Amino acid sequence: MIKHLPRRVFTGTALALSLAFTLSAWAPAAGAQTPAELKTKGELTIGMLVDFPPYGTMNSSNQPDGYDADVARLLAKDLGLKLKLVPVTGPNRIPFLLTNKVDLLVASLAITPERAKQVQFSQPYAAASVIVYGDKKASIKAAADLKGKRVGVARASTQDVALTAIAPEGTEIRRFDDDASAMQALLSGQVDAIGCSTTVAAQIDKRAPANTFENKFLLRQQVMAVAMRPGQAELLKTVDDFVARNTANGELNKLYRKWLETDLPKLQ
Repeated sequence: MIKHLPRRVFTGTALALSLAFTLSAWAPAAGAQTPAELKTKGELTIGMLVDFPPYGTMNSSNQPDGYDADVARLLAKDLGLKLKLVPVTGPNRIPFLLTNKVDLLVASLAITPERAKQVQFSQPYAAASVIVYGDKKASIKAAADLKGKRVGVARASTQDVALTAIAPEGTEIRRFDDDASAMQALLSGQVDAIGCSTTVAAQIDKRAPANTFENKFLLRQQVMAVAMRPGQAELLKTVDDFVARNTANGELNKLYRKWLETDLPKLQ
């Protein structure tokens, strides 16, 4: 019991507990950010991918652009805040959010049960089809055909999770830092196929000789949402209201058509 501790030990213990309490009281609470606190800060910091065109890319001025960037701009305008866009990668986007490097993610983050344990998702603002896409000479029509094949994916992406779940033993899954690296691996013949979105496949089609690659089969139909730290109920309501209002008034559809040349899919 504490009363039997030497005075020096008790004093040191009490001091340590007091210091720990003081530090915890002053430490920023990751889940405490509210719309009011954002307005006080005056700036909204949003993480987004820049290697996932047309959702996220870099423009001719070397600035983040794409559908996600336009959605982020619309959200900042809606909140009356200045916008700071921070480029992130597939593997580091959630860590950036959880360590307060960004306020939100508008980073083509698909809603999955695993991610929902780490972050809080808004209502979906976008959708994409994830496919296995590869060399026309590679006989791949279903998951079983991946045995003995080299298949590339962006590490920690939705396609990584989906492919890992269905790939038979003997599939060589090669994980890259981002979609751009996986794309380059396919173009250079390092892999027979990759898991990617249809938008990434369209980018490859533009760069490769005609009839070189083709869609093999659908991996997953995914919807993407704005992500925030857990426990931010007020911020979640604000973002959900933003998504609902701009879906209903057609603003998100305008942006989707601008970048993807098709209407925003039904997201519910």
